[in-house]
Amino acid sequence: MYTLRSQLVKARKILRTGEHGRSNVPIQSINVHKHVEKAINNLDDEISEVEEEIESIINTNAELNENYELVVSVKGIGPVIATDLIIKTGNFLVIDTARKASSYAGICPFPNASGKMVGKAKISPFGDRKLKALLYMGAKSAVKHNKEYRLYYEKKKLEGKPHYLIMNNVSNKMLRTVYSVVTNKTPYRQDYICLDPREKNINSSTEKVA
Repeated sequence: MYTLRSQLVKARKILRTGEHGRSNVPIQSINVHKHVEKAINNLDDEISEVEEEIESIINTNAELNENYELVVSVKGIGPVIATDLIIKTGNFLVIDTARKASSYAGICPFPNASGKMVGKAKISPFGDRKLKALLYMGAKSAVKHNKEYRLYYEKKKLEGKPHYLIMNNVSNKMLRTVYSVVTNKTPYRQDYICLDPREKNINSSTEKVA
């Protein structure tokens, strides 16, 4: 169902792009516009129905539903990203740590590996491009709506860090938070403290991240 949704969304994007291009030509066909508009509306309806079926499947499975609700509680993570993560991580059981998920998505820095330069780190050219793109969009939303991430972005920007390096770091921070709330079975709160497991001195009374 999720694959079908992706195909329908892609088809809708193609039609919208074509319609935008036709709107700039001097001679336009009213009939073509009507057919395209009808097709896009039909795709909108089909996408909505598929999304409802996906939601229904999640709701009827206790384990899926529990993790889904935990994941969407994280600022920047919406239904599409949550569903993609659940599917590709095996409901966080197959890919069971944030670092593995980061590596899978291709956003985990590999200092000694070949890849694209982002700031002073290298990002693996391998990875799930769709998940990476979704996490980037989620990071943009998090920076906009989450004070913690917004302050982090502004701080790194003042330090002269490039935009894409900062957003890559935000994506990683989101993943650590996602795995933390799933592991602890605790919904995200605005005052939630998500510690990096690489920190040496972690207060035992603070929730730890996967």
